[in-house]
Formats: sequence, C-alpha cells, structure tokens
Amino acid sequence: MAELLSDAEFQTQLKMHGVTLPPTQEDLPYDDGEPMETGRHRLQMELLINPLQQWLGERPSFVAGNMFLYYSLAQVRNRDFKGPDVFVVLDVPARERKSWVIWEEEKAPDVVIELLSESTVQVDKGRKMTVYQNQIRVPEYFWYDPFNPEDFQGFRLSVGVYEGIALDAEGRLYSTELNLYLKPWLGFFHGIEATWLRWFTADGQPLPTDEEQAQVAQQKARVAQEKAQQAQEKAQQAQEKAQQAQEKAQQAEEKVQAAEQKNARLAQRLRELGLDPEAL
Repeated sequence: MAELLSDAEFQTQLKMHGVTLPPTQEDLPYDDGEPMETGRHRLQMELLINPLQQWLGERPSFVAGNMFLYYSLAQVRNRDFKGPDVFVVLDVPARERKSWVIWEEEKAPDVVIELLSESTVQVDKGRKMTVYQNQIRVPEYFWYDPFNPEDFQGFRLSVGVYEGIALDAEGRLYSTELNLYLKPWLGFFHGIEATWLRWFTADGQPLPTDEEQAQVAQQKARVAQEKAQQAQEKAQQAQEKAQQAQEKAQQAEEKVQAAEQKNARLAQRLRELGLDPEAL
C-alpha cells in the first residue's frame, strides 16, 4: 500500500514535476492593517453578522465581514485584496478562515453587503459591483449607508446581470438566498441610537442580538420567578386555610367534649338526688 504524503511533501513532489498550484489562504495576505471606516461601520457589521450566524444555527455556512475575498490570481499580482464588508456563503463547512479563497473553497459568496462611506461609495457602486456581477457572480448584492439610511438598495443576478430588488410596502428588501428581509431599523445598539440595517423574518421579527436575547431570557426568568412566587403564596394561603379549618374543627370538637362533660356532670348530680336522668 502506497504511503500517504503530507501536504508539504505533496507540494514538493508537484514542484519537482513542474506543477505549481494556486496559493491557498495560508499563502495569501489576510490583513492590510487598515482600520474600518468608522465605529458605526464596525457596529453595523456586527449587527448584520452575529444574529445571522445564530439564526443559521447548524446549517453549514460561513458569515464574515471585512475579510479578504480572493477570486483571481490577478489580485495577488496587483495586491488588490479588499473584500466585502459582509458576505454569506451557504452550504460550506463551518470552520475558521483567514480569508475566503474561491478557487480553494470552490464556492463564491451567495450574498454580499457593502456599507457605504464617502471614501468607498464610488467603488462600491461601480467597480466592486461590476466584479460581483461579472467575475464572482454573487447572486445577491446589497448596499447601505449607515449615515444616510435612504441610500439602501439591493440587486439580484438575473441572466448574468444585476436587476434591482424593489422595496416592499414595509420598506424591506427580500433575500431569496436567505429567506430573510433587510430593513432599516431605528433603535439602540451598543448604546448608540441610529438607523441600523437589520435582518427580519417574514413575520416581521428582527433577528435578535446577544443583548436582546439576554433581555428576553431575563424577562422569562422574571416571569417564571413571579409565577413561582405566586404559586408559593397560593400554597401558603391554602396551608393557612387548612390550618384555620383544622383549628375550627378542633374548637368544635372541644365544644362537643365540653357539652358531653357538662351533660355527664348533670346526669351524675341527678342520680345523686335520686332522679333518673333518662326519665327527664
């Protein structure tokens, strides 16, 4: 039986025969050291990524943001590494990645979301959108400006070309890939009140954040505690009523005993007087 080669030995054998494989995520840069545009952008990414990861649950998938997306070796030559702010890849093993390398994973993202800013808006609406449409062929592409919620659009690939997704009556954009809606939502997230982009289910419920889940759990715990306290109070009241009934029964028994003793003394007195108590 032939001995299995390690990855390094396999690569060495290939090089000896003049065969060069494309680089993997271990070979490619995965950090350019540049920070996010703003804290609002970072929080918006978190609000889109974390609840979706929890909602997908056990379904094999990968949800990430601000991660390099490699679709062409030309990126490596040109050092063009920038990836989407948020992207979702369905039906792939759920494991950690340093970057997403399409030729290694054999799968492109199913959904991409770009968060617009003054420095990226032209690229996100122009060159990047063209790359997502023509080269990567991402089925659904959305963009949103965290500081200008009206700049919110979505596109779905149709016969190789992006077509705009119409807002529904509630101002939502539907993702057929995820069977979820995207909608601007006014509220607090990490103590900041703003109009955030969130995922919603068909029945209008937002995918909950960790904080919201904790609040729901606390509320359920409070309700359970209140019910337990009410049950304890009812049990105590029932015990007090039972004790009162027992005391009344005891008092009645004592009265009967007292009456019997009185009647016995009276009968004894009558017999002492020579009278028959039964005849009276």
